Amino acid sequence: MGGCPFCARITAGEYDYYDEYSVAFQPLNPVTPGHFLAVPRDHVEDAIASPEHFGHTMAFAAEMADWMDLEHCNFISSAGELATQTVFHLHVHVVPRRADDGLALPWTGQQREESRDG
Repeated sequence: MGGCPFCARITAGEYDYYDEYSVAFQPLNPVTPGHFLAVPRDHVEDAIASPEHFGHTMAFAAEMADWMDLEHCNFISSAGELATQTVFHLHVHVVPRRADDGLALPWTGQQREESRDG
């Protein structure tokens, strides 16, 4: 897909691990040591656009986390700009977590609004 930075990396072979459907590489700005992205080889905008691709990509991400012996990690994927998606090629962030790593997830410490439905 023209202009997609993930498609460009895939085409150039700039990834560390792969299987038939997905590849994995470090993001430009990892938030913890070992943070990586699992990305489908096919250009798919997000999980909603192709649940099948999302399933393959999430399975690959979990397999990679297991292979890397990650005991604690977040699997994060966003769909759409309002959900903080900035690269519109489906991807799953695998973020290794350690005690006192200093990473607060976006909803940490936020108050939930009262339900409008009562």
